[in-house]
Amino acid sequence: MLRADQLPYGQPGTITGIDWPHLDLSTASRLRDFGVDEGVSIELMHSGPFGRNPLALRIGRMTVALRRNQAAAIHVTLADAAE
Repeated sequence: MLRADQLPYGQPGTITGIDWPHLDLSTASRLRDFGVDEGVSIELMHSGPFGRNPLALRIGRMTVALRRNQAAAIHVTLADAAE
């Protein structure tokens, strides 16, 4: 199992858990509003300069920009590891 900030580029995965207490209330609320939850697909699309902030993640059918420390609260299993 990986964290979303550790995903390889372009390799899809599935959210297996979210460490909600790790996130501040406004970020947690925003992610819940976006439908971020266990079982949703996730893929790292881009990162900021030199692999830094922000990370662009495709979560479900939308692309969301998150800071690396926010993405670290999202636990992921890679698609090929689940098969």
